[in-house]
Amino acid sequence: MQITAQIKLLPTSHQALLLDVTMQEYIHTVNGIVSEYLADTALKPTSKNIKAELPSALKNQAAQEAKSVFRKYSKCLRDNAKKDISKQKEVKVPVLKKPVAIWNNQNFAIQSGHVSFPIWNNNKSRRLLLKAMISDYQAGLLENKLGTLRITKKSGKYIAQIAVTIEEAQPIGKQVVGVDLGLKVPAVAATEGGKVKFFGNGRQNKFVKRRFRSTRKKLGKAKKLRAVKKTNNKEQRWMRDSNHKVSRQIIDFAKANNASMIRLEKLSGIRQTARTSRKNEKNLHTWSFYRLAQYIEYKAKLDGITVEYVDPKYTSQTCPVCNTRNHARDRKYKCSCGFVTHRDILGAKNIINAPVADGKSLPA
Repeated sequence: MQITAQIKLLPTSHQALLLDVTMQEYIHTVNGIVSEYLADTALKPTSKNIKAELPSALKNQAAQEAKSVFRKYSKCLRDNAKKDISKQKEVKVPVLKKPVAIWNNQNFAIQSGHVSFPIWNNNKSRRLLLKAMISDYQAGLLENKLGTLRITKKSGKYIAQIAVTIEEAQPIGKQVVGVDLGLKVPAVAATEGGKVKFFGNGRQNKFVKRRFRSTRKKLGKAKKLRAVKKTNNKEQRWMRDSNHKVSRQIIDFAKANNASMIRLEKLSGIRQTARTSRKNEKNLHTWSFYRLAQYIEYKAKLDGITVEYVDPKYTSQTCPVCNTRNHARDRKYKCSCGFVTHRDILGAKNIINAPVADGKSLPA
């Protein structure tokens, strides 16, 4: 299994300048090779014939990246050509714009809280040694087999993204846990044995999102577009952090109850099927259910727990006692047979025995 370790880099002002120049030269080189592919699909670029102020390692990586970009572009052209003429759209050649550079695992090293890799400086390939913030958890991950090093710049900060291949743990339990995702309650988990736990704070989430939305609205009226973007990035970081915490708590709950499998709803239709009030509509369409499901899935794999996606149809309506369907009033579910429970608890319990969906979940 491959995961990505994201590490914050702490370059000096001079090192930051060298990084900026390197990343700009890298994306310029990739875009240039893609343009050459348009004229000659048989092109075979190598470090010797690529004209760029980059070390050989980066030239080779740029060639691989350009080849991958061109393949995706060619596939989009073929797929578009298969459609009816009325449905065909213009397929534009992809162009890299965001600062980035990639080194393969043979051209970078991590040691004593630093990351080193070659760059081009004063007409020569030289190694750049950057201080990095590496947590104990990340240090443990980096002891495994390393893949590529990808350095990018986000909100003025330099981030090293390192691909790490790790072995998946073996399952130790036999229980199945059903997890129901939502807005008012971010997640509810239920075990086959009847244990139930709520995760996250939906009310707090809505309050924070309303505050961010209000701030952006005021900044927008003041035409402070840079501040709007900065606020949006801050909200995205907060959402990722919230989803990381909830997913970790769910995995810990599954492990504590000897689970070998976590079952989730297939999310492709959640925005159409979720019952929500008008005031919650904006939250529904901006909350990343798919991201939370991804976090649960990859963290589960690390602990040897399988994740399975099920058909969400009627999971919050079907009575587990008499199998009749009823609509819940607010969050209370009541059946004519006398069965009463919380609507989300019902969903989590029914997910345990719901039929498997065709394929995995797609982005909501």
